Amino acid sequence: MRLSVRLTLAASACLLCTGAVSAQQAENPLGPPAVEDAPIAYLYDVTSGQVLFAREADRRFMPASITKVMTTFLAFEWMEEGRIVPQQSFAPPQELWRKWRGVGSTMFLAYDETVTVDELVHGVTTVSANDGAALLAHGAAGSVEAWVDAMNAKATEIGMRDSHFGTPNGWMDEGRTFVTARDLSTLASVMVRRHPVKYRHFVGKPSFTYGGITQPNHDPISGSLPGADGIKTGFTNQAGFGFLGSAERSGRRLVMVVAGSPGARARDRASRQLIEWGFAAFEQTQLFAPETAVGEVRVQGGSSGSVDAVAPQGVYVDLPEGTPAAYELSLEYEGPLRAPIAKGELIAHLRVSVEGMDDYRVPLVAAEDVDTANVLERAINGLRSWIT
Repeated sequence: MRLSVRLTLAASACLLCTGAVSAQQAENPLGPPAVEDAPIAYLYDVTSGQVLFAREADRRFMPASITKVMTTFLAFEWMEEGRIVPQQSFAPPQELWRKWRGVGSTMFLAYDETVTVDELVHGVTTVSANDGAALLAHGAAGSVEAWVDAMNAKATEIGMRDSHFGTPNGWMDEGRTFVTARDLSTLASVMVRRHPVKYRHFVGKPSFTYGGITQPNHDPISGSLPGADGIKTGFTNQAGFGFLGSAERSGRRLVMVVAGSPGARARDRASRQLIEWGFAAFEQTQLFAPETAVGEVRVQGGSSGSVDAVAPQGVYVDLPEGTPAAYELSLEYEGPLRAPIAKGELIAHLRVSVEGMDDYRVPLVAAEDVDTANVLERAINGLRSWIT
C-alpha cells in the first residue's frame, strides 16, 4: 500500500533581519499597491517558488494583449522543437491582412510581403502587434484556429488551470479569452525557466523597427527599474489596464501581475510599487544549493533501498525583512517508491512552511538511476529491512 510520508528535515529556526514589514510600511509608503490602482495584484518569487502577495489571484479577467505572452511562449516551444525557426518567412494571405490591417496595435504588415518569424515575434513582444500575432499563428500552424488550439493545450500542460484563449492576440472575443493572475504568473515563470536565451533575445526591448517605422515599447518597468526586463502590457475598454512583468536582481527573479487598473498611470504606478516592495520587503536565503541532496526517499524492489532527492534549481526561502520568522521543512512523497527510477524523475516535494505566509512546495527529483533489484540485491534489501 502506498502511503503518504512526511519527514521533518529541520526544526523551526529563526533568521533575524533588520526591521518588521509592518513597521517599515508605517514609516515608508513603499508597500503593495492600493486597491484603487490594482484591483488584481500578484507577486511571485520564481527563484524560491513563494507567493509574496496576492489580491484576487484566482479572479478571472480579460487579459487583452497580455494574451500575446502565450503566443510568444508557444513560439518559443515550437522553435525548441524545430517546428518553426526564426529565419523562416510567412506572407499574410489577403483575408488575414484585411482583417487585421490597422486594428489596434500593429507592425504595419504589407499585403503579400514576407516577414520572418524573428521579426513577427519581436513585433508581438515589443509593439504588441495584433497583425503580427495573427500572421505568426496562421503561418506556423496553418490557421489561426489551429494555433489557438495549441495555445490552450500548452496552457493545460504547464498548469494554467483557470484560463482559456480564443485569439492569438487578445482582441475582444465576447469573453472567450480569460485568465487569472496566478495562471499568468505560472506562464511567465515557465517561459523564463525553459527559454532564458529566447527570453533575453525577444522580450523587454525598448523599441522595434519594421518597414521603416520605429515604435516604442510601453512596458512600464523595463529601462526604468533595476533588473526589469519585461514582459507585456494589455488594454481594452472592457479589460482595463494590465501588466505582466518581471525583474531579476542578484540572481533572484520576481514575476508580478496587476490588472483592472483604471488608467495607464495607475497601472504603471502599481507595477513599479509592487516589484520594488517585493525586493525590499523580503530577504532571500539559500537553504540547499542546486543538485544538493535534500533528503532520502525509500525505494522498494530496487538495486538500492533508497535514493537521494535533489532540487535541480536549489531551495530558497524569502523571509520578511526585520521579522524573527520561523520556517519548517518537510519531505513529502508517496512511498516507498517502486523501482526502476530514472535519474531526474520527479519523486517527492519539499514543503516549506514560513510563519505568517502560505506554504509552498519545491519539486525534488532522483539524484541517480535505481534499477530493479536482482536476486542478491533483493535478499540484501530484505535483510536490511528486517534489521531496521
